[in-house]
Amino acid sequence: MSPAELHADSIVIDGLIIAKWNRELFEDMRKGGLTMANCTVSVWEDFQETIDAIASSQKLIRENSDLVMQVRTTADIRRAKELGKTGILFGFQNAHAFEDQIGYVEIFKQLGVGIVQMCYNTQNLVGTGCYERDGGLSGFGREIVAEMNRVGVMCDLSHVGSKTSEEVILESKKPVTYSHCLPSGLKEHPRNKSDAELKFIADHGGFVGVTMFAPFLAKGIDSTIDDYAEAIEYVMNIVGEDAIGIGTDFTQGHGQEFFEYLTHDKGYARRLTNFGKIVNPLGIRTVGEFPNLTETLLKRGMSERTVRKVMGENWVRVLADVWGE
Repeated sequence: MSPAELHADSIVIDGLIIAKWNRELFEDMRKGGLTMANCTVSVWEDFQETIDAIASSQKLIRENSDLVMQVRTTADIRRAKELGKTGILFGFQNAHAFEDQIGYVEIFKQLGVGIVQMCYNTQNLVGTGCYERDGGLSGFGREIVAEMNRVGVMCDLSHVGSKTSEEVILESKKPVTYSHCLPSGLKEHPRNKSDAELKFIADHGGFVGVTMFAPFLAKGIDSTIDDYAEAIEYVMNIVGEDAIGIGTDFTQGHGQEFFEYLTHDKGYARRLTNFGKIVNPLGIRTVGEFPNLTETLLKRGMSERTVRKVMGENWVRVLADVWGE
């Protein structure tokens, strides 16, 4: 099977996209052969703002139903593949939208939210992000984890502090994830995860999605798709071929104002970091270039079976577990 044929035949899942929602993006998702993506609908937004974002997103999905469909189950993911559409899974990058109401977890689950990051860079009621002193998982946070387990929402730890992450991994009765991270073994950065952290989540049944966000790659904006593939291989050597997938962190369509929003606490307060210029690795600069990743992994010696796992099958399996299917 050629690389193009394998890509077309595979379930291809991106564990994190925070691109600008519009038809142009949906068309590029189809060009890239994307079966499903975890699409961010909440970062610093509160409950009401997140509800508004979901309502707007659902309307956009309806208006572009020839290209995309909302997914809530792994059966929906397979259905999207059959129909030649891209499944849109709603996800949060912050538990802030739960506010202080445990009952909101189930409400958002009913609206199609299947994965929620516990913290985004800083402290919230649940725990601590990766850009400040880590106080660990709060008592309320333990209740939130239990409720997410109960209703079937995956706990994401990508932007979460090391101590809080460890305590969520131990607290959760379901697999948790770093949906979009890179190894600090290739570049030291507050957002990257150490070999020990990667091994710890895998040893406890967790999952790792590997990002290609240039500021976290060793060569930065000079990175290529081969540098991304190297990071995937590095992580796989630690966690194994069944606990790894893709989580690009595509920010396609957004301008500098959006990155200013993301890099300030609460979207407006103190500056947490400065990404500088952002250019995706050469060869996978847009969602439409996703087939190049399948080709690159094959060229570097990965078997067809393993490529299928990395490109999407592993995500399907772990989501089925978390969602209680």
